[in-house]
Amino acid sequence: MALIVQKYGGSSVGSVERIQAVAQRVYKTVKAGNSVVVVVSAMGKTTDGLVKLAHEISKNPNRREMDMLLSTGEQVSIAVVSMALDELGQPAISLTGAQVGIVTEAEHTRARILDIKTDRLKRHLKEGKVVVVAGFQGISSLEEWEITTLGRGGSDTSAVALAAALRADFCEIYTDVPGILTTDPRLVPEAQLMEEITSDEMLELASLGAKVLHPRAVEIARNYGVPLVVRSSWTDQPGTWVTSPKPQERSLLNLEIARPVDDVQFDTDQAKVALLRVPDKPGVAARLFGEIARQNVDVDLIIQSIHEGNTNDIAFTVTTPILKRAEAVAAAIAPALRSQKSAESTEAEVMVQQEIAKISISGAGMIGRPGVAAQMFITLAEAGVNIQMISTSEVKVSCVVDAAQCDRAIAALREAFEIEDEETGRQRDKETRGQGRNSFPPSAHPPVRGVALDMNQARLAIRQVPDRAGMAAKLFGLLAQHNISVDMIIQSQRCRIVDGIPRRDIAFTVARMDGEAAKKMLQQAAEEFGWGEVVLDNAIAKVSIVGAGMVGQPGVAAKMFEAIAQHQINIQMIATSEIKISCVVDQEQGVKALQVIHAAFGLAGTEKFVVPA
Repeated sequence: MALIVQKYGGSSVGSVERIQAVAQRVYKTVKAGNSVVVVVSAMGKTTDGLVKLAHEISKNPNRREMDMLLSTGEQVSIAVVSMALDELGQPAISLTGAQVGIVTEAEHTRARILDIKTDRLKRHLKEGKVVVVAGFQGISSLEEWEITTLGRGGSDTSAVALAAALRADFCEIYTDVPGILTTDPRLVPEAQLMEEITSDEMLELASLGAKVLHPRAVEIARNYGVPLVVRSSWTDQPGTWVTSPKPQERSLLNLEIARPVDDVQFDTDQAKVALLRVPDKPGVAARLFGEIARQNVDVDLIIQSIHEGNTNDIAFTVTTPILKRAEAVAAAIAPALRSQKSAESTEAEVMVQQEIAKISISGAGMIGRPGVAAQMFITLAEAGVNIQMISTSEVKVSCVVDAAQCDRAIAALREAFEIEDEETGRQRDKETRGQGRNSFPPSAHPPVRGVALDMNQARLAIRQVPDRAGMAAKLFGLLAQHNISVDMIIQSQRCRIVDGIPRRDIAFTVARMDGEAAKKMLQQAAEEFGWGEVVLDNAIAKVSIVGAGMVGQPGVAAKMFEAIAQHQINIQMIATSEIKISCVVDQEQGVKALQVIHAAFGLAGTEKFVVPA
């Protein structure tokens, strides 16, 4: 007999007929000899309706009262699913998050799970009942009993957390697609179903907006080794398994990581190559990285920043043993990258820097929490460490600094984010020093597993930011104070001397709904901090590829850039992490970029998927 946690989303319980179908599936699972805990979301668009109601009453609803209101949606679902099971002759009981004993942080509308009291759950399961639990909710403590909600993806998070706490055999997430697909089937109907995917790959895809799983749920599954499968509510297809390495033993207290960062890493075996003043036109990145791939040069970080006029900077890092080869490729191709319109120069310039280190913080807890990157920058500034290069993903922030400052930077970050004891950290760094991108083992899978598109971002660029320690801390600290989350961050490599002060441009993306407010706030701060012009662009899209198999595989970035260039799509920004490459393009070209990249990597299947209404 297995213990199984099943989660059903709002579309799966959106009508009487669908609720009855869910009950039939649960009943069948029990009759096969299993114990079952069911986690359900609110019916259909119930939550959206409740949010609309609140905003019709108040322009700025009280967060506590919002939790009280929104938690009622799931309460309806659990009651009717339990009734449907009773009608089939299967004993069932519905429990709210409070009744289950899901204890969370005292953070209304975005709480994280700290503990689950499983005694009552186990008692009902032993009695042969199906326990139907309200997802998305908990209580702040067993003394106050304040109702809290978990924020977006909270039902996924509830289900996987319950599976971890109960040590369930596996957790099934039922949704309106047959599993995890290589991209959004509404944009590419031939998107291919994956039989399995690693938790690291799924974490990146989920963070990029692949709505089939929330990254917080994936993080819990990875931390506690919960076997996780995503399946269709409408068919009996096997779905997609999310696989995780065998985890280290960890306490079930503070079950969902409350702190935003769970690792600090560094690599001192790196050097940087930058091409300054390359033309801002389609095909430039494809040509550069195509030649780099042909010379079998494996790059790590890649950034492309924006500039005034018709040129950009492209910089990348490599391990020091292959620096000479990378430098030779860049020097050979630079004369061909001529800008006919640039008033600054007609030829790209190659800049090489050794004695650098890449330092990174990572953790799914930073998703949706403004201020994590800012805290990193503040910590480095207070330690007197100047940042030369910034690259980000949703779950990781990396900075290039002077190698001589690496130890000081790592010590400060470990203390700031409370990451492990010094002795353990020193030992792990000794083992991983110089591995660069090899924090992920080589994969037997294709280099790219999925392609994602985000059409809901805006880009802000600040010109002529003084190039000194503390500037990034001030900038992103200011955004964090106004509760504005930042996604991609790119710091240009070109340095200009203005009024005797070296200056660089910084560009970053935020949610489009935060764009105007961020611009206004930054314009007010520009004079105080000595910044130049603040420019907002709402007409952008971010397209990304994800795959653990790209590690140690030169040519993946070039293939992506070439696919984009062949369709005359200009790349405005580039940022990478170990298993992800993201490009910003014009909004009108976003869907096309996703489609051509998906095709270029041969990800299409033979079956067309139709997402149910």
